[in-house]
Amino acid sequence: MNDSSRPAPRRVLITGVRGFTGTYVSHELRRAGYEIVGTVARNENVGEDEHFLDISSLHECRRVIGEVRPTHIVHMAAISFVAHDDPLDMYRVNVVGTLNLLRACVDVGCQPEKILVASSANVYGNAEGVVDETVPPAPVNHYAASKLAMEHLVRTWFDRLPIVVTRPFNYTGRGQESRFLVPKIVSHFVQRKPFIELGNLDVARDFSDVRMVARIYRSLLEGSAASEVVNVCSERAYTLHRVIDMVREESRHDLDVRVNRAFVRDNEVKMLIGSAAKLRQLVPDVEPIDFADTIRWMVQPEHH
Repeated sequence: MNDSSRPAPRRVLITGVRGFTGTYVSHELRRAGYEIVGTVARNENVGEDEHFLDISSLHECRRVIGEVRPTHIVHMAAISFVAHDDPLDMYRVNVVGTLNLLRACVDVGCQPEKILVASSANVYGNAEGVVDETVPPAPVNHYAASKLAMEHLVRTWFDRLPIVVTRPFNYTGRGQESRFLVPKIVSHFVQRKPFIELGNLDVARDFSDVRMVARIYRSLLEGSAASEVVNVCSERAYTLHRVIDMVREESRHDLDVRVNRAFVRDNEVKMLIGSAAKLRQLVPDVEPIDFADTIRWMVQPEHH
């Protein structure tokens, strides 16, 4: 077989490849035979399959897309911490950065087979009940507003590029920073701390496992869906009370749970549950992971 008859490798560019989600998506796609090229935000210790990318620079985006010429893109580089202290950063990275990436594809003549752009279920704001993709977005913080602005502008590229926009609800797993809720709870129990300070314990969230999210992203990349916005969720909501009980049981440790008023956010989203009906249509082959298994995996290092 000569070189010319070999199929071209599937090369996926993952922005934010070193992030929590990027690590799992990279692993999932590499296992499936993709060549992985990642982007990192700071020019230090850049690996052989990584490029430094200031996503807020259109010139930089053109350079990287032109050099890599990816067959697929998973765009996850974002400021994703809701309480980030500089709102302008969020709009610069989350909105302008995403548009730069799409513009660069067209400018350098690169037509990927699929581009997955990660938005957020935060765009729904204080929506009640089970939320599907037809619910009007109503963001209540800068992070959510930046993601919604990004979505609106990405839609203007649907006629030029094959794009799927995901709205992931809360998900977690090993390696997520402890400033996020579930890892914070897990680390306090695992480290046998005497107490933990949390905000409103009655809020309920739709939690998924990051490994499931990675499988969904792979399936969306490989499927026919384009010009679509889709929830990524489990359809199961857990209050913090329930999460604490699960971690307590798995860790066999107890501690004092204290409500710190400083951790109770203004405009707190009380209950957020996603409808996965559209997701099941688009990726019927991905099985959900029971959240109890996720907690066990995070608490017990020997559990895989």
